[in-house]
Amino acid sequence: MRNSSSVSLTGARGSVRLSSPPACPGTAPVDAALEYLMVKKDFQRALDTCEKGLESLGSFAELEDSSFKHAELKAALTIVGIQALAELNQWRGVLSWVLQQYGETKKIPAKIIQMCILLYVKVDERAVMKDAVCDWLHCSSNVSQSGFSSVAELYFLHVLVPLGLVAEALEMLETDVGLVAFNDEQRQAARGLIDIQNEKNTTSATSNLESVAATATATAPKQDKLTQRLTSIMRLLYRGLSVASVRIRFISLRRVFLALILLYLLLIRIDPALPSAFPWLLRLHGLLQQTWNTMFGPYYRTNTRS
Repeated sequence: MRNSSSVSLTGARGSVRLSSPPACPGTAPVDAALEYLMVKKDFQRALDTCEKGLESLGSFAELEDSSFKHAELKAALTIVGIQALAELNQWRGVLSWVLQQYGETKKIPAKIIQMCILLYVKVDERAVMKDAVCDWLHCSSNVSQSGFSSVAELYFLHVLVPLGLVAEALEMLETDVGLVAFNDEQRQAARGLIDIQNEKNTTSATSNLESVAATATATAPKQDKLTQRLTSIMRLLYRGLSVASVRIRFISLRRVFLALILLYLLLIRIDPALPSAFPWLLRLHGLLQQTWNTMFGPYYRTNTRS
């Protein structure tokens, strides 16, 4: 029986068998991955099935550029794998996983680039896609793809404008990317969005300056109160020292010296060997002693009798 996948040429010197290239694998891996993803909710098995299917497609690398079916199967497995990664909360590795399958950014299909943009926008990590999408848009081989305009629109609306990259957005409109992706009306609407974004940036900058000024104004009264308290304390100290210094000036050193001598003679017993030296001091001492005996005499006598 002759094999249907080969052609046999029989000649006088022998036979030559020419084999046709192997057929591209069917959609069985895609169907199995979708069943794990949508029906069984087994996201890890869905991801494993996609990776195995992509590995099997790797053996048909020579068909990648020529076979439409090969490219569609690879894109389908990649899309299901992206969904499985998102369900597994491994969205941070989506872009690197896609690059692992396609090798470089410019070879990624437009619909997969769109899916990645929407995924990273949803998790508010749109800056991750900035460089990758920019490289994809500036690749001349991608201009002919049907989804080129959609990728450029998503990049402009969901990456550049929300990130406040006004200069890059304007540059995109003026370069070949903007001229190919947008018509005149779309470019005019895009410039209007850039003007709105400029106003937002100006308003946010003004509000930041106002908040800083309000914070400075709020902290200024506190600093003023502290300064006033310190000033009042210093004034009180200055007044106290000034009053003390004035009083000290009025008291002469001579008076202080005489007061010390009097205190010494009154509190310390006077020497009886010199009664004629200080007669007035003796009389003062006697007067104080008589007053003491009069006020505290009974207690003194009682203590003496006991």
